Amino acid sequence: MSTVNGSVRVAAVADIHCTRTSQGTLQQLLAAISANADVCLLCGDLTDYGLPEEAQTLTKELKATMKIPVLAVLGNHDYESGKQVDLQHILSDAGVHVLDGDACEVRGVGFAGVKGFAGGFGRGTLEPWGEPTIKHFVHEAVDEALKLEGALARLHTSQRVALLHYAPIADTVAGEPLEIFPFLGSGRLEEPVNRYAVNVVFHGHAHHGSPEGRTRTGVPVYNVAVPVLRQAYPDRLPFRIVELPSVPQPEAYTEGQSALATGVTS
Repeated sequence: MSTVNGSVRVAAVADIHCTRTSQGTLQQLLAAISANADVCLLCGDLTDYGLPEEAQTLTKELKATMKIPVLAVLGNHDYESGKQVDLQHILSDAGVHVLDGDACEVRGVGFAGVKGFAGGFGRGTLEPWGEPTIKHFVHEAVDEALKLEGALARLHTSQRVALLHYAPIADTVAGEPLEIFPFLGSGRLEEPVNRYAVNVVFHGHAHHGSPEGRTRTGVPVYNVAVPVLRQAYPDRLPFRIVELPSVPQPEAYTEGQSALATGVTS
């Protein structure tokens, strides 16, 4: 699919929770994304229990439907069985560009991706004080924010997209019980988004959150978890498309190329 009026159509979805028995159930969704977008973002919780067999089922679905580049980050469910490295290899071998503090370009648009982590927002942000376990928890959140900052710093494009699993702002987890807000994201992820003037952020994880919000500097943030999109837009398939201006690249994807990651440059 070619760009429209010099723009790139970015489609994003999260929390598809592919299982061993999902064969055939994702084809309508993935085919619609492939037909209507120029790049697909999978924002974590690609599998249900983080099992290699689940990832293999997903890659079969992707190979059967996707004709555009696919970028992804892992989510907390993808870590559940301790097989996240295996999942990354399975996805990468199928042509999916898995980002973990990495950056890449597709048709002149820059993408930076991390899983992110929990820790809370604003005055409710957990600080590294007290027991070593608390400090380790906070350091994980800080490390993920630093990974995102590093990835964004490596981009030299005018258009920048951040894909996460955990939320960077509280607005898009609104609707979840207040008690679990600290476990749904971290405001530390918002800081690099604002500093590097990101154009749009996509995330998932908060299944009962809100579909959109903005950072303090006005960057749009979209919660693209499947349950959220189904609830907000019951009359259409659960993915969101955002159109961004493009700078044409000679290696850009064209109809007929088969590799999922064709057109992606690191």
